[in-house]
Amino acid sequence: MQFSLEEENMSQIATENGAIEDQGAPHQLTAADRCDACGAQAYIRVVVKNSELMFCAHHGRKHQEKLESIAESWHDESSRLLEDQRS
Repeated sequence: MQFSLEEENMSQIATENGAIEDQGAPHQLTAADRCDACGAQAYIRVVVKNSELMFCAHHGRKHQEKLESIAESWHDESSRLLEDQRS
């Protein structure tokens, strides 16, 4: 299974079958959501065996290859980093 990191200005969710669903307003990650690896702000949420893992953009990409085969879903809001830079 492969998850696409290509995003526009919307949040996207990749599901088990690899389909990417655009979400108008899903549960948005907030500044209170922290990366499980380093404690930075989380922009990626991964569900594995009904457990939720959160990662900053860096660690999400670092672990993506290992997690993509077992992840039930991959929610990536890292495109918000680009929006913040444009402001």
